[in-house]
Amino acid sequence: MGKAIEKIALERGHSIVCIVDKEVQEGSIASADVAINFSVPTATVANIKEAFDNSVPVVCGTTGWLDALDQVHTHCTAKKSAFLYASNFSVGVNLFFKLNKLCARLMKGHENQYTAHLEETHHVHKLDAPSGTAITLAEGIGVENNHYGNWSMDEETSDLKITSYRKGEVPGTHAITYASTIDQLTIEHKAHSREGFALGAVIAAEWLNGKEGIFSMNDVLNL
Repeated sequence: MGKAIEKIALERGHSIVCIVDKEVQEGSIASADVAINFSVPTATVANIKEAFDNSVPVVCGTTGWLDALDQVHTHCTAKKSAFLYASNFSVGVNLFFKLNKLCARLMKGHENQYTAHLEETHHVHKLDAPSGTAITLAEGIGVENNHYGNWSMDEETSDLKITSYRKGEVPGTHAITYASTIDQLTIEHKAHSREGFALGAVIAAEWLNGKEGIFSMNDVLNL
């Protein structure tokens, strides 16, 4: 993701003034207009706080660390900075989030007939399961239809079941199925490359520059 974001940022006329990962640290975060964080979960909070301490707003796409989200929001507010987190920056995925909620709302009154199941597939390098996108989808379903308000990866669950697969170099596929004894309804988003995620993150960074507060991709895309 870092390399994909760098490529798109340069193509859109931006300069890369600081790169930080476990093997390389180049430049100074203090000279940046916006920081984009796609680090491992264990480094995320420290990276974000360092940016805020240097008056640099942050766009973050790392998943698997959200138990510390309130802490990051508090630090952002204290430093009068700006923060935008998304489990997925793809424009298509964010439209899919809206479609997912609509579908869950339409299922009201039919819950006893249809069992909900969410499947997600990613590349073998992805560390967390289920994906942050899958959790966002599950939470969106629960908001619109409390019959599916809880999710689980347990095979025997009576809640909304999530199944995660890790295969090859798959960028990301998410599908929600409502199945009954007579038919089934499935909505699916399939990424063909990581470029859509990277482009969305750069667009979010462009939008966030100069702002103060806590934001989401709904703000960026005016959804």
